[in-house]
Amino acid sequence: MSDFPTPDELFTRPFFFCGIGGSGMLPLAQIVQGRGASVAGSDRSRDQGRTPEKFAALEAQGFALFPQDGSGIVSKDQVLVASAAVEDTVPEMVRAKELGCLRLTRAELNSILFNTSGAGIAIAGTSGKSTVTGMLGWIMRVAGREPTIMNGAVMKNFVTPERPIASAVVGSRSIYVSEVDESDGSIALYRPAVGVLLNVSLDHKSMDELRVLFGDYLARSRIAAINADDAEALALLPRAQQVITFGIDQEKAQIGIKPGSMAESPVRQAATVMDRHDGSEHPLVLAMPGRHNLANALAAIAGAACAGVPVALAVEALASFAGLARRFDIVGTSPSGVTVIDDFGHNPEKCAATLRTLKAHPGRVIAFFQPHGYGPLRQMGAELAETFARELSADDVTVMCDPVYFGGTVDRSEGTGRITGLITAAGGRAEHIPDRADCGTRIAELARPGDRIVVMGARDDTLTTFARDILHRLP
Repeated sequence: MSDFPTPDELFTRPFFFCGIGGSGMLPLAQIVQGRGASVAGSDRSRDQGRTPEKFAALEAQGFALFPQDGSGIVSKDQVLVASAAVEDTVPEMVRAKELGCLRLTRAELNSILFNTSGAGIAIAGTSGKSTVTGMLGWIMRVAGREPTIMNGAVMKNFVTPERPIASAVVGSRSIYVSEVDESDGSIALYRPAVGVLLNVSLDHKSMDELRVLFGDYLARSRIAAINADDAEALALLPRAQQVITFGIDQEKAQIGIKPGSMAESPVRQAATVMDRHDGSEHPLVLAMPGRHNLANALAAIAGAACAGVPVALAVEALASFAGLARRFDIVGTSPSGVTVIDDFGHNPEKCAATLRTLKAHPGRVIAFFQPHGYGPLRQMGAELAETFARELSADDVTVMCDPVYFGGTVDRSEGTGRITGLITAAGGRAEHIPDRADCGTRIAELARPGDRIVVMGARDDTLTTFARDILHRLP
């Protein structure tokens, strides 16, 4: 539109975030506040009394919080930031329209910040984006680049008593590190200096749609880092202008792993990274298990190399990477020897990576899964069922509750029972217990010494509390 403000003008205006506590909104609010703008917001979860400690922390950081009743929208100069999925009937939407406020989606605002930085480093792919964003952001910080980092998860390296929810880092405007999302097509808004592509697999869109979105993304990137182990990602290599490839298995990958060098424990791993540009080798230690996290580390190293950071420095930096909240996050172990793990797994690929990491070591697995919506359950329910049936053995147990639902208009005709039925039909052991609290009771009953209990799901901060509650119930 002709009267759209320039980026510099935009951040002189007051901002209002609808759903400010959301994993995509909160880091953006922190970055916008760091740019000097006044920031206020509302959140349905706050009104419902959920995660009060999070909203108390936001208020302590200077965010003005309002009920989600439209009372926070008071001026036509305010910029309203709201997810594209927010209904027009939400009071903030109604009031903003009456006043003629500029409205931006989360992705539109992030892309403005990204595209107007000195160099935008984007991390794309179906799975692993938040972890690689955290890793790459940490590498750039250690390298002295003072990046601004936009993430969807809390990065433990950046947590302080003043900022307990460190899903963003406000650094310089010269480098902006951000995950970019294909699920809503908003990846098309970004013009990366460096574009990292992790993988291409079924999630919210069809494979044909994903191939177009990710291929166009590579074509817009000045230089790309591509996962050579992922056939779909590698097939898009011709779309890229310049490329650094990475991979564990592909012998031709430019950033790879020395054969026979991998060693793993239940909580950490080590390997030797090979830079095939110059034949150099670098010992890597990661404070997180799982082959997928080794692949994530290679992605971050390759992305950093695209940005001019030496491989040796990137590998060294990852030794002090503390990980992300809710990414194979060990909550604790009970006196009887049952370990509880909190994890963001919510699509087939993420769940499979977590389950494979668990099954690489002895002990029965009790997997709890809360679907993150009725729509996603319809889109990928059959693939999720196949994942749990394939990755878990006959002695393991899957427990699922009904999908998370915070209100609004959504088709709830297809639920969790279909998924647990498919797991059972495929030879797995699965139970559908509609209420989550009842799931916790059942899991505590099932648990025996040596078990690992993993709590999986997305878009619900209370899952961490649920995981802690299970741990406290165990003998």
